[in-house]
Amino acid sequence: MGSEAAPLNYIPILIFIVIAFAFGAVQILLGRIVRPSRPYRAKLAPYESGSPLFSDARVQFPIRYYIIAMLFVIFDIEIVFMFPWAVAFKKLGLVGLVEMVVFIAILIVGFWYAWKKGALEWD
Repeated sequence: MGSEAAPLNYIPILIFIVIAFAFGAVQILLGRIVRPSRPYRAKLAPYESGSPLFSDARVQFPIRYYIIAMLFVIFDIEIVFMFPWAVAFKKLGLVGLVEMVVFIAILIVGFWYAWKKGALEWD
């Protein structure tokens, strides 16, 4: 095979990508040309409903919210790792058991640390 064979194989893919982008651009431009544009005061108001804003949309969340969310993600990932481990438990043997115990111990230490720092206090 020569060095010219590989780039020629990609020409259909390049043509497909160009057609896809062109189709999307034509649809957007056609929609802009065809659709009616009749703005009025209520339509131009926030949320297009005309209801006035009563407060700022940017609200500060307590840092505890983010820590609890991160703990949820961590423990969710732990469960994702435990399913394949449980399926292959007999094949992994003692080494697999020790690895999972170490993995869970690391997560428990992190949970304990978050608990002691006060991030997990429920009022």
